[in-house]
Amino acid sequence: MTDSTGTISETAAQAARDLRILVGRLRRRFLEQSDSRELTPTQQSVLSRLSKGDSSASDLAAAERVRPQGVAVTLGILEERGLIERRPDPADRRRQLVSLSEEGREFHEGRRRAGDEWLAAVMQERFTEGERQTVLDALRLLERLGQQ
Repeated sequence: MTDSTGTISETAAQAARDLRILVGRLRRRFLEQSDSRELTPTQQSVLSRLSKGDSSASDLAAAERVRPQGVAVTLGILEERGLIERRPDPADRRRQLVSLSEEGREFHEGRRRAGDEWLAAVMQERFTEGERQTVLDALRLLERLGQQ
């Protein structure tokens, strides 16, 4: 949001830069802490989306902002690795629904759990109780960024 003159404050610009850098660093650390099985970021993102529910290839392509041919390649690799399953859409037999396989669910959950455990341990080790409470307060504020 800009002020009444239409400019962005220096504190808003600095906070945006710092947050973007921090999110990137934390993402890399999460990936280091878990078994990625040499998956690309797109493959990992598709697995994460499928952990929330079944989807069609075209819906995944739109959500990932990639061409349908690109998501088809990604799904082919994930299927070869046994991480996803495809089945006809009961509402439209011309479409296929994609879902996580049991192995894919276990893989995704294991990665999530490993990242959560790593971050909780680091926060326990490096932050006081008061600092952890400050992080929780800041997260409540940052949550508003995602509510657009």
